[in-house]
Amino acid sequence: MSAGTYASNTNLEPLFAFLQSSYSVAESTWNQIPGSAVVTRYIRSSHRDDPGRTLLEILLFLFAVRTLLQSRTRAEGSGKNFVKLSEKEIDELVDEWIPESLAPSLDVPEQIELNNLPVIQGAAGPKPKLVNTGKTVLNLASYNFTGLAGDERITNQAIETLRNYGVGSCGPPGFYGTIDVHIALENDIASFLGTESAIIYSQAFSTASSVIPAFCKRGDIIVADRSVNFAIHKGIQVSRSTVRWYDHNDLRSLEEVLESVERERIKKRLPLTRRFIVTEGIFENDGAMVDLPKIIALKNKFKFRLCLDESMSFGSVGRTGRGLTELYNVPATEIDLLVGSLATGLCATGGFCAGTRHVVDHQRINGTSFVFSAAMPALLAVSASQGIQILTNSPSTLSTLNENVNLVRSILDKVDGIHIPSHPASPLIHIQLPPPTEPRSPLPTPTSFISSPRSPKHPAEERILQEIVDEALVQGVLITRAKRLRGQEVVEPRPTIKLAITSALNKKDMEKAALVVKGAIGKVLSRRRKLAV
Repeated sequence: MSAGTYASNTNLEPLFAFLQSSYSVAESTWNQIPGSAVVTRYIRSSHRDDPGRTLLEILLFLFAVRTLLQSRTRAEGSGKNFVKLSEKEIDELVDEWIPESLAPSLDVPEQIELNNLPVIQGAAGPKPKLVNTGKTVLNLASYNFTGLAGDERITNQAIETLRNYGVGSCGPPGFYGTIDVHIALENDIASFLGTESAIIYSQAFSTASSVIPAFCKRGDIIVADRSVNFAIHKGIQVSRSTVRWYDHNDLRSLEEVLESVERERIKKRLPLTRRFIVTEGIFENDGAMVDLPKIIALKNKFKFRLCLDESMSFGSVGRTGRGLTELYNVPATEIDLLVGSLATGLCATGGFCAGTRHVVDHQRINGTSFVFSAAMPALLAVSASQGIQILTNSPSTLSTLNENVNLVRSILDKVDGIHIPSHPASPLIHIQLPPPTEPRSPLPTPTSFISSPRSPKHPAEERILQEIVDEALVQGVLITRAKRLRGQEVVEPRPTIKLAITSALNKKDMEKAALVVKGAIGKVLSRRRKLAV
């Protein structure tokens, strides 16, 4: 080594020592900041999975710093490039400004529909009284499958709880919002389903849309049925995972998608990430039912986890209402994430997710709806626990429900001019007009989440179905069209009439209701055929 080089290195040693000392101090200071370990872990994981993204984030950070430091305007200090307005001109501009409407105005059909919505007086039981007409009607519009709405045992328990606990919880579950009845309800759900643990959410819609992003992150893979409900779609969208869709309730299509995911991973030598199959037990959009044993066989074969939404099947299917696991005699432990609705199944409010203790505890920290929403009111938690006890001790309730479902299907299956996509055992029955001879809509892609126009895709069908609903109401039966969020659904289902069968009506009333619906369909379709001629 030459004398010049040695001297140069000797001169730089203090600089290197200073840089090393500064780095050590900066690292020590950074590690003392709360949450710094999470940020460090995120940066390392992000750089490992996508180095190009690290470069992009550095550029964006530098651009943000530059933007903050530079002057807000390129104008000179004199302000000669600004247009100076007098006070009078400013007032005139303010007076002329008209703010844009926050939402488009309702069109005529929407306004008529809104004005004619039936309003129930009192509790929404099996035979409510309408404010609009004063008539008592047979209710096939409310999700009161097992007749728990208005049950005196639940009402008395809720009143007693209201006196002891008050109305609200006054805080999220993790911040003074959890009370003993919440823990009792979680234990009741876990025991009822046969899982290790369970967690409750205060809103049913927020359950699936919170559970999915709690476990699925960017880089993970979700294989989902293209017709899952809107809450699941929102959860998938928030998760930012890679999504693969399969044809609605088509297990052959599901297997092909699972095989393609595995082939792509091997071909591109991708790392093995978390992979989920997401589907519903009974589909909210059409009442179809999934073949649970075959789904479980596929998830075990391809090493996926299963997220099953039983919002429509919990409390309405099986000998005691335990859902598809009871109907198919499948242990609930075979399902990794078992999601359900307490509002639909038990006529209370909120939702739940059942699984292992590790799965449940993870949501107490990472489930956005659980962390940031107020806890469920105590009286509704007690009502749900009481509902579980009633279903456990009264299997005849589900037997009556099954008999009513079979009775209604035996009448409606013989009606010409309609199509029923629902499973024969489903208490949620959808009625469609015959499917049009048009090409099926393509599978949704990530860009499908962009809102589309608000106008309905099938206006003629919706008008006919609404006429059937109105005709049935005139004859004393309350039914409804399935309502959609136009422009927000990823795959907007075809219009349907939705019937919610209940065990609270006896055989005579249920037969009467089914015959009224049958007559309304025949009358409206006959009138339409005459007008067409």
